[in-house]
Amino acid sequence: IILLTAGVYIGRAPRHRDVPFSDLLTALERGEVTAVRAAEDDVYADLESGGTLRTTAPTGYFGNNPELFAALARNGVRVEVDGASRRLFNGLALLLGAGVLGLVGFTAWRTTTGRIPSVTGRTKLAGKGQPPVTFDDVAGVDEAKEELREIVDFLREPQRFAGLGGRIPRGVLLAGPPGTGKTLLARSIAGEAGVPFLFASGSEFVEMFAGVGAARIRRLFKDARKHGRCIIFIDEIDAVGRSRGSQSLSHEEREQTLNQLLVEMDGFEGHGGIIVIAATNRQDILDPALLRPGRFDRQVSVGNPDLRGREEILRVHARTVKIGDQVELLRVARGTPGFSGADLANLINEAALIAGRAGRAAVEQADLEAARDKVMMGVERKSLQLTARERVVTAWHEAGHAVVAALLPHADPVHKVSIVPRGRAMGVTMQLPDTDRHTYTRDYLETQIAILMGGRAAEQ
Repeated sequence: IILLTAGVYIGRAPRHRDVPFSDLLTALERGEVTAVRAAEDDVYADLESGGTLRTTAPTGYFGNNPELFAALARNGVRVEVDGASRRLFNGLALLLGAGVLGLVGFTAWRTTTGRIPSVTGRTKLAGKGQPPVTFDDVAGVDEAKEELREIVDFLREPQRFAGLGGRIPRGVLLAGPPGTGKTLLARSIAGEAGVPFLFASGSEFVEMFAGVGAARIRRLFKDARKHGRCIIFIDEIDAVGRSRGSQSLSHEEREQTLNQLLVEMDGFEGHGGIIVIAATNRQDILDPALLRPGRFDRQVSVGNPDLRGREEILRVHARTVKIGDQVELLRVARGTPGFSGADLANLINEAALIAGRAGRAAVEQADLEAARDKVMMGVERKSLQLTARERVVTAWHEAGHAVVAALLPHADPVHKVSIVPRGRAMGVTMQLPDTDRHTYTRDYLETQIAILMGGRAAEQ
């Protein structure tokens, strides 16, 4: 619109003919000029015949001849003079218009060409400049590692499987509670096989622009095909792989993204040595089409580690900190039933911080136990002021738990009794089971009830 308006304005502007200054004076003497407009040294003269003359007057010619304007006015010639203020106003208006036009153009560029490519091209490649993660760095999930070794063998020697006519799984779904090492397992596969590792999060595919999620899926697989044999890892795939039609108001954009993912994993266009690994802790809400053979052929369960697994995980994380010679990691593993790999890594880190605050050169057993108590029950509430009566009642209460647990034959061994407030508890009686329990007998459950009631019985 601006260019069209400018073109019309320029087309309507009077055309002029450049002449010497003497020709202008001759035309004025003959009375052929009807109007004169002076703009600094440029002079425009309109003729009776309809043309326009333009010439350059000597510097200061009109300013030093004021009687010339009076003579022109007496002869009926219209005189116009463009002052400096008018020229300044025209220049500012031009700059303002150019600024507004530039702002509109920049905004349009940011919302269209500058925005869309940025959300469609965020493929991230891991491993550059970082030490590779191998199976030696993963502990406590031996069954899952055995399931995934076949994937590593295929990526290393694809011809061995192709010669037998076998087809490697196209996708592997790692399902389990948070913090059990699903992402670490995926990275270890790439480290063992020595292939590129492309990763993305499920939430990155759902954007405010319609169609961007599907475009990013296409871009991800397009970049993967450039590498030939590689691994695509999609973390938290439940953000995009939620079952379709499960709600009355379905999310159309998410469904388009899921459909594109289904086509890329098993459609007309194959993807050769590309293996898709996904992680989720909500396997129950995934779409059935995503879990069928040909897409995610294998579903590997990655659960919380058992006693031996917890000890192995503690040893892996203890490599990065200085551990004292008297530390018994098995004892720590016994006192952390139900801990995930992330919880155990946090425990080792907390123990190192506690030892650092105390000024010790290495982490001791007391630091590990203090870190375990902090992680399980919270920080010591040293600022809580208890009366002597409350401390006595708390001591009798915890002693009741401890005595009953020590006397009953089916109870776990008593490890620690404390009346130091932690979190919401006034005290704690801790037991260390010899092994992890997966089944519970009637005698064991009745013993647990007796131990819980022992505190109240001691108070009475």
